[in-house]
Amino acid sequence: MSGSSTGTGRTSRTRALVMTIWSTRPDTTSSGERFACLERNFPHLNSWSADLMDWLALQARMPRDPDMSPRSSRLGNLEAVLEGRQYDVLPFAFSRERSEAGDYVPLDERRPSVRTGLCRVVVEDSVSLLFSEGHWPEISATDPRTVEALADLVRETHLNDIMLDAATRGSVGSVALLLKVVERRPFIEVLTTRYLTPLWSRSDPGMLVSVTERYKVTAQDLVALGYDVDPAAGQMWFERCWNDVAETWYIPVGVNQIDQQRRIDHQRTVVHELGFVPIIWIRNISGGAGSGRDGADGACTFSAAIDTVIEADYLLSQAGRGLKYGSDPTLVLKDPAGAMAGGSMVVHSGGVASALTLPPEGDAKLLEINGNAAAAVLAHVQELRAIALEAMHGNRAHGDRLSNAQSGRAIELMFQGLIWLADRLRISYGEVGLLALMRMVCAASGRVRGGLSIAGQDYADLDAVGLRLIWPGWFPMTFADKQAQAATVASLVASGVIDKQAAFDIVAPVNDLQGHRGRLYGDGVQGGSDTTSELP
Repeated sequence: MSGSSTGTGRTSRTRALVMTIWSTRPDTTSSGERFACLERNFPHLNSWSADLMDWLALQARMPRDPDMSPRSSRLGNLEAVLEGRQYDVLPFAFSRERSEAGDYVPLDERRPSVRTGLCRVVVEDSVSLLFSEGHWPEISATDPRTVEALADLVRETHLNDIMLDAATRGSVGSVALLLKVVERRPFIEVLTTRYLTPLWSRSDPGMLVSVTERYKVTAQDLVALGYDVDPAAGQMWFERCWNDVAETWYIPVGVNQIDQQRRIDHQRTVVHELGFVPIIWIRNISGGAGSGRDGADGACTFSAAIDTVIEADYLLSQAGRGLKYGSDPTLVLKDPAGAMAGGSMVVHSGGVASALTLPPEGDAKLLEINGNAAAAVLAHVQELRAIALEAMHGNRAHGDRLSNAQSGRAIELMFQGLIWLADRLRISYGEVGLLALMRMVCAASGRVRGGLSIAGQDYADLDAVGLRLIWPGWFPMTFADKQAQAATVASLVASGVIDKQAAFDIVAPVNDLQGHRGRLYGDGVQGGSDTTSELP
């Protein structure tokens, strides 16, 4: 108690001195100069903000390269949150209360020992509703040969896994898909956009003119990649650029040689002559700070909840400290007669099995805390969790509260917020991303001599007319749902509202009947194609 009182008194006196310095500064002195004066005289003032840690304060501690753009720093910080690295910049563990110099370590300089990871959870849940095995869209086109080629492309390149990775990385704001053609074989690579700079056409804002990648690397890394550079050269600029003709690589230069003219690395430069930039630029969600006609990024999926998640992490870490203290409380001895021995305090240690002998006027107590505070913290964290999930459109339903099986529609209502988020992402990564990539592959098949080689088959001049995606339902239907759907469809066919072809298109995705279209109707139509003939 005495230590706490002393600390409170010292803090009060310090605050009084601060107010004196603040009020005695001339009126012409700017606020920034006053804060600088306070920091010089009172370097420990940062401990006052121990309970004020938020996303802005945490970003201020993250390293920032002055040679990179603010956009690059912002995306890098969001990537740290997505990967759970946002607290790595804090120097002390949460259990560390004193520095090596004996000074108190405020909470805003400690790494939380408990991390909820809600941002990553919501991103993975929403992405799973996009491109997981049970939610992969069916490819449809007018030409059955195009459907066959793109289906082979999906299987050979594991495109569903690539799109899962792209949607996860793109949750920070944007992502890019790179199409490579090596010996007529197509390959797809996911590029993070932190170090990418797109240039859009003035006549067609949706068409890329070029994409430039530029970032710093160490000379040792370049040597490991086969570059002939001095290993002691320090940091160097790595740069390459894609346009409609080639993927141009440049010879790395030192960071202090920025004014030096760029020289093309002809050994690594690849001339593709596709006639278009082989990159699909995907903005995450419309409405972001960098979105718009010429904007490079969409809105981040989880940015609205970062502050709340930080608050929950620190509260749970503090609650854990309280529970650990409650299991091993501090022993306080009251021994006026024999407390001092030889001028120093007698230290007692041991658990409940250690016996203490005290005089009649002595006393021994444990500084214990009850569990009311921990229960209050946990209740508050639950509210913070609900707020964070609501801000991100995450899933707030509890599956353990269900007593029996639910229909697909009932589960959709439970996951309504998450479905709304995934529905918006279907536009960004489905219609704008995956469908655009399919069209690019079709265009490349007509530009590459001999066509593309996919799964051992040669495909040239693929027709992209009628190319579209048919998305499955959010959740599988139960047998009761299928029976109700079948009765409804049969009634519509009997009344002449729809024909058998339309009825088949309704029930086929649910019952996995796409491969049986020709066998059922004898129309010779390939699965996933829009080409139809008159049905009986």
